[in-house]
Amino acid sequence: MSDVELVLRSTRVITPEGTRAASVAVAAGKITAVLPHDAEVPAGARSEDFGDDVLMPGLVDTHVHVNDPGRTEWEGFWTATRAAAAGGITTLVDMPLNSLPPTTTVGNLSTKQDVARSKAHIDVGFWGGALPDNVKDLRPLHEAGVFGFKAFLSPSGVEEFPELDQEQLTRSLAEIAGFGGLLIVHAEDPHHLAAAPQKAGRKYADFLASRPRDAEDTAVESLVAQARRLDARVHVLHLSSSDALPLIAAAKADGVRLTVETCPHYLTLTAEEVPDGASEFKCCPPIREAANRDLLWQALADGTIDCVVTDHSPSTADLKTDDFATAWGGISGLQLSLSAVWTEARTRGHGLEDVVRWMSSRTAELVGLGDRKGSIAPGRDADFAVLAPDETFTVDPAALQHRNRVTAYAGKTLHGVVKSTWLRGERIVLGGEFTEPTGQLLTRTP
Repeated sequence: MSDVELVLRSTRVITPEGTRAASVAVAAGKITAVLPHDAEVPAGARSEDFGDDVLMPGLVDTHVHVNDPGRTEWEGFWTATRAAAAGGITTLVDMPLNSLPPTTTVGNLSTKQDVARSKAHIDVGFWGGALPDNVKDLRPLHEAGVFGFKAFLSPSGVEEFPELDQEQLTRSLAEIAGFGGLLIVHAEDPHHLAAAPQKAGRKYADFLASRPRDAEDTAVESLVAQARRLDARVHVLHLSSSDALPLIAAAKADGVRLTVETCPHYLTLTAEEVPDGASEFKCCPPIREAANRDLLWQALADGTIDCVVTDHSPSTADLKTDDFATAWGGISGLQLSLSAVWTEARTRGHGLEDVVRWMSSRTAELVGLGDRKGSIAPGRDADFAVLAPDETFTVDPAALQHRNRVTAYAGKTLHGVVKSTWLRGERIVLGGEFTEPTGQLLTRTP
């Protein structure tokens, strides 16, 4: 204990063994011990007692579109990482598209890292991208430290990141499986999307009909078949269709190397409540009906769905027009994700330990950071969020740190106020005040 620099104390510390009163000792940015609540603070160490506020591991969000460089008017590392920190997120992994250039070569990765290095308030890692013509770049990107590779099976919405057809998917996945990598997939089948009715206008029901469940279901079925045949690791991004859940559960039971995520907006919002013309609710795949949401919650509870991530995908306000057919599709949720999920989880009998498992420990494990992030245990980075779980607030877009303060949660009352956020034993947010950026750029552990 002689080298301990900091002791954080709470009556409710969420550890892998459960929630208990404890003191957490920190040295050199790492957790060194989880001690009894009344443990003596070593001479010279700083200490802080959070009382009954919950001390939990900082969240790990593995699905964020930062859009920097190239579309920084949409977002950027400075604003995105501030928003994340304000919401108790201490690590994010940036998606390879919506920035210019996309992260599809080692050179483009270096460009993005150079931009992020001085702007990151939290730790940042990077996904690579799998395109029809960059199979040769996949292994070099893997060796350069990306956490895996994103692919689309239907148009991405930006021309510089085209989708893969089935032959291209097979080729890319075989290459990635060959070096033990991970493919993460936007799973909507283009043929089902093309066959769906397409209507312009303000009606959310028309937009919902244009992105049917069977587009997701068919794409997931195809991915399962490919993963089974190649013994490859595949991760399904932002699942919204509950109809795909039996297939996913059966594949997992058969030993297919499949993981699945969903998002706060699919768990907390419903199609029935989306006003016509309110494209702040538009995302792809779409927010579906309340009955669908209930089944997603059941799948989280039984482990069919592994984790919850934001898919933070912002744009400038002018792209959020009242025509659902042409408005940019994306939900901005970084700062509000913890509170949004906790608000709904508590009404369904889930505890904060469940939220930590879905939004921190399992996401850290997904990208191979489970030995560094995602839990309050010796040897892990001293990344924490301090949460007052019973306090509420009403979402005011003007109070958000996102560059463009457009949110589907505006006016909602949420439970769970993040009081402070800590990165490697240093407090980086307190009461809306931020320190200068101290985030590190992360690479995949070999």
